[in-house]
Amino acid sequence: MELIKVNLYDEVEMKKPHPCVHKSHRFQVIMLGADLKLQCLGCGNIVMISRIKFNQKFKKILNSHETIIFDK
Repeated sequence: MELIKVNLYDEVEMKKPHPCVHKSHRFQVIMLGADLKLQCLGCGNIVMISRIKFNQKFKKILNSHETIIFDK
């Protein structure tokens, strides 16, 4: 299984919606590691999900926020 490369603060679309009033498929990655913390962009709730479950439920990256390194 291939790991999906996401960066901090990327906006991602998941296959299933968040079970909130807004039924949003859009989440923002707010923590990376073995587990990921995703914030629903509809209601603002935070969900913790394992990397394996994330890889299964991930659909696509909507907005990528790559880290910019400035040389001195």
